[in-house]
Amino acid sequence: MASSKKSGGNSRFEKGFNGRRSSKHKEGPVVMDTKAVFAALYSVCEENATFFSGGAKGSQGDAAKRLVDTMNLIKEHARSLEPVITGFAAVYHHFDFDPHIPANGYRSLVKVLRCCLLHIIHKGRYITANRRSIFFRVAHNAGEMEAYCNALCQLRALLYLAQRMLHDNSHGNLFFQDENGLSESFVREYSSMHKGCFYGRCLGFQFTPAIRPCLQTIAIGLVAFGENYRRHQSGIGVAASSFFTSGKYAIDPELRGAEFERITQNLDVHFWKTFWNITETEVLSSLASMTSTQVKVNRALSVPPVPFDLPLAANHRASVTVAPPSAHIGTAPVQMRLISYDLREGQDSETLLSLSRSEGGAISLSLGLKTKRLPSSPCLLIHFHGGGFVAQTSKSHEPYLKSWSQDLGVPILSVDYSLAPEAPFPRALEECFYAYCWALRNHHLLGWTGEKVCLAGDSAGGNLCITTSMRAAAFGVRMPDGIVAAYPATLLTAYASPSRLLTLMDPLLPLSVLSRCLSAYAGNEPQTEKQVEKVSTLSSVRRDTALMLQGFRQGASNWIHSLLDPNRASASPSADADAEAPGATDTVRKSISEATISSRHADPPVPSETPEFPTRKLSMKSQTCQDLGSHNSTSHNAPLLPERTPEDVNFFLSKEGNSSMFSDLSSMAIPPPAGEEGSESEHPREFPLGFEPLRSEQLAEMKVQSSPVFKDPFCSPLLAPDSMLRGLPPVHIVACALDPMLDDSVMFAKRLRTIDQPVTLCIVDDLPHGFLSLSQLSRETREAANVCVERIRAVFTQKETPPEPRKHRKLERTDRDVSASSGEAGSLFVSPIEGGELAVGRGAKIADGEGLVAVGAQNNNDAGGIGA
Repeated sequence: MASSKKSGGNSRFEKGFNGRRSSKHKEGPVVMDTKAVFAALYSVCEENATFFSGGAKGSQGDAAKRLVDTMNLIKEHARSLEPVITGFAAVYHHFDFDPHIPANGYRSLVKVLRCCLLHIIHKGRYITANRRSIFFRVAHNAGEMEAYCNALCQLRALLYLAQRMLHDNSHGNLFFQDENGLSESFVREYSSMHKGCFYGRCLGFQFTPAIRPCLQTIAIGLVAFGENYRRHQSGIGVAASSFFTSGKYAIDPELRGAEFERITQNLDVHFWKTFWNITETEVLSSLASMTSTQVKVNRALSVPPVPFDLPLAANHRASVTVAPPSAHIGTAPVQMRLISYDLREGQDSETLLSLSRSEGGAISLSLGLKTKRLPSSPCLLIHFHGGGFVAQTSKSHEPYLKSWSQDLGVPILSVDYSLAPEAPFPRALEECFYAYCWALRNHHLLGWTGEKVCLAGDSAGGNLCITTSMRAAAFGVRMPDGIVAAYPATLLTAYASPSRLLTLMDPLLPLSVLSRCLSAYAGNEPQTEKQVEKVSTLSSVRRDTALMLQGFRQGASNWIHSLLDPNRASASPSADADAEAPGATDTVRKSISEATISSRHADPPVPSETPEFPTRKLSMKSQTCQDLGSHNSTSHNAPLLPERTPEDVNFFLSKEGNSSMFSDLSSMAIPPPAGEEGSESEHPREFPLGFEPLRSEQLAEMKVQSSPVFKDPFCSPLLAPDSMLRGLPPVHIVACALDPMLDDSVMFAKRLRTIDQPVTLCIVDDLPHGFLSLSQLSRETREAANVCVERIRAVFTQKETPPEPRKHRKLERTDRDVSASSGEAGSLFVSPIEGGELAVGRGAKIADGEGLVAVGAQNNNDAGGIGA
């Protein structure tokens, strides 16, 4: 582990925490650290509450009263949470992949809560140090503390739900394998719980400070884009108005949080498709291209949909016919992109150039300069991009793919598969498999000798890497030499898990957005959005100009008033909404109310020769499964794969557990709530008496989408039977500790290990889902992306585990920030405040006993850390 190699004044702490990693019984240091954190919290809250209870009058007195009430409420939440955190610290090791990989959803929830407590301690100590200054603004700091108090309240509710999961998900399983009961309760609670506090002042508080400005920029751009969405017919109008109206959201975090919550709960998948595809625009893609690695070959390809034969892996004399994709939209060319840092043999051939498609930009193959042509590479990387199955192409992922091509010295073929909802499952899988087989057959065109091939993908692309390999095994063709899946989605059902509780606060993967993307992939979302009334060009220009000026005036007015009137700057989220200028508020709310959700029962239009979705019988055997079973080496008419019902596939790993595990879990688990006598409520109460989470004013209509497509093993590989998983090549998974999809990775790695399949699991800390797309924005994301590069290199060099590089630089800075000579408990967790900004207590990393990256390999006792 990276932490085991650190030296200096922190050895006392490292010994304790490394001991906890290697033995599940050594939980003493964690309990002591938890007590120290809560002691520091009680102390700072009590001190500030006493100071501001002095009886100031006027506006300062009102703000001081708010601050005192908030401090007392924080203490109340903390007293209830302290035994819960201590209890989780004693049991969450039961759900780890192995003792060297301390990661699962329960750990993540506890980590996020500790991070929130540390932010409160930082802010409380800042208030203590500056409260006598003439520049100290009581109202502003009261607003900061109220925001984190609201976040603490919601996290308390999530931990209650996590205790429910402990009751139902024992024996090391992380998913509640039922779409009713607990899973339905979580969806119901999510739709009514207040989430705006996580998107305002507290946005991204759980992630590394280096990435928070990027997340704030994305959030501001999202709400500004959502305000102008549907009111403009041109992308220029939306972009221009969004730019000028973004000022008020940058200045007013409460308004931003409320608007972010409304957008995520009300706009359909077409909005998210449009927003995420902003990176595909010519301006942004050109900017990214200029700042990224320059390559000799960057060619968009369009492969015609023609069938071809491939030899079988077990018998090269026999072959199987690979048919072109045909699901939903009929046969069409398959789009790909070839990226190579060096020009290699075959990449400038007439055959390949005839497949090239124009993108309206400059030709990216340097032929006129007579570039030196290198021999074909022995290795090829085939890449499937992420984007929730509904958005983006290889163009959005070009920056890190170019860097990978340079670092690895291999060509990369990225597949631009068709996207939902226009082309739902299994179209993307069909195209990815067809592209993989086409590359095997036409390796001479790609600058590849045909020796070694690795599949790599992130998020939805990680899912497609696994399922493409499963399909290759079913067809009997050559398997890839390895799979590198970054934060993959391996279970697309609505099953609840502790890490999926993080969708309540994740700025990139809210549950409502995630469910819409998955529903679109399953074919449950309409293919077209509601049409917007057409307007004349002149009236559109007049309206755009008026909205730009109005947003500019509003943002400037808010900023000036926030300086002159402390009460206005510190108003609560509901008060801010009421105090907005009527015109601006009506405009914001109207833009959201217009975005009504289409009926989830609407059937997507399909070609006449294809039956409509409701008539597709997909009881664990979709058309894809039928295709897989319809091939053999000679007649190509082998019997279908045996049909499996969902009940036949069980990803629970074990039903047995030792007595100590039972006793540990029973001490923390909360049984399902019983209906209260005399209660007229339709649903039982989920939380204990005396506590209720904050509720949202903008309720979302969310229902658990139940579809047999989700349970198809080629859609959710975690549900695949062992016989299908045994054919997979070595799988290397890179996951994020704070990702709502973390449990997908942990449980899939456990499944593979249980059946003795080679698998490694690497956990990257403090970074959000989708960090590969942010790899150019910070040192942490770049080094996390390098973890993926090392995994790919390990596949090509056939090493069991990649070599251990140097420590993570952020971890080295952490070592310097923590003072081992200080005797105060609080100094272990609180770092100096810079510029009055809140920063995550870096000492908490040591207190958690979790380095930035933990790596484990099946049948490998080396727990060496990757420098991520």
